[in-house]
Amino acid sequence: MDEQNNVQNEEMEKTVEGGKFLTFYLGEEEYAIEILKVQEIIGLMSITPVPNMPAYIRGVLNLRGKIIPVMDLRSRFGLPAVDDTTETCIVVIQDGQYRMGTVVDKVSEVANIDGGDIEDVPSFGNNKSSEYLAGIGKQEDSVKLILDVTRVLFDVPEELKGKKEKETAAAEA
Repeated sequence: MDEQNNVQNEEMEKTVEGGKFLTFYLGEEEYAIEILKVQEIIGLMSITPVPNMPAYIRGVLNLRGKIIPVMDLRSRFGLPAVDDTTETCIVVIQDGQYRMGTVVDKVSEVANIDGGDIEDVPSFGNNKSSEYLAGIGKQEDSVKLILDVTRVLFDVPEELKGKKEKETAAAEA
């Protein structure tokens, strides 16, 4: 009976269910995002820088009349910068009411990862290193780092929240 309870507890701890994922590369590492959160994939286009944003925010772009903020995932993850290539693209992600473009080195495929092939993120001894991961998918002899979209894209650092509140208050005055 204890073994059955342990299995149930492990299943409850999983934050990601199996299904289809868009996979992409940043350098040599392959990452994955739930396909239902992907709105579209577009080639790299003109991005307008916005002053006083964190270094990982490249700016905004006009996508068919909608202004979309664009994040550089390499910078967000603390990876070294590389020059954009013909494979560099923007994955537009929507999570609820929020929409964000993310610059990735190249898109790989839409992969079907079964729930049984998704492991919890192991402890690396430093919560910062894994805070953006929702799980690790296993496929054949490779792993795909499954991102927690909400944390990666829409968690605003406290210093920016305070700044935004001050700007809103000043605009309303």
